[in-house]
Amino acid sequence: MTSSDLPSDPSGVGGDQHARVRDAAAARGLSIDIRERPAANSLFEAAALLGIDPSGIVKTLVVKRSDDTYLFALVPGGRSISWPKLRALVGVNKLRLPEPELALAATGYERGTIVPIGSTTDWPIYADETIVGQRIAMGAGAHGYSLFVEADDLIAAYGATVADISVPEQPRD
Repeated sequence: MTSSDLPSDPSGVGGDQHARVRDAAAARGLSIDIRERPAANSLFEAAALLGIDPSGIVKTLVVKRSDDTYLFALVPGGRSISWPKLRALVGVNKLRLPEPELALAATGYERGTIVPIGSTTDWPIYADETIVGQRIAMGAGAHGYSLFVEADDLIAAYGATVADISVPEQPRD
């Protein structure tokens, strides 16, 4: 399903968010594909539903600086932010994940749907080097959808900084 084939959304929320995402992508010459998908209980389930490797799902994490500005960190599934690496790259001593309401205020998107495309503010983007050369899936601005894009095109369109900013996730007990 492409973004033009999306089912109607009676609440209007998904449609508004998708229009915002599509308009922002078009303004930057970025080709995207938005697909409806069922809810998933894990990264592995989501990857199976989408027919991709878990590392092909990229989390857009909103990161708050101590001066109340933000940045986006793009981290593939199965990996987590390396806080020491990201702090060194950004040149700050403190970074943190904000509360859900702050992330929403900073981007216009709820957690689980966040994507840099169409964010209410174009915060700087830091992309983990492992996504280079990949077609990736990420949030699409509304729950129940995934956005597919070529990582290299996204990086170029937004002037993202590419670096080693992640570590493999530790298994949870």
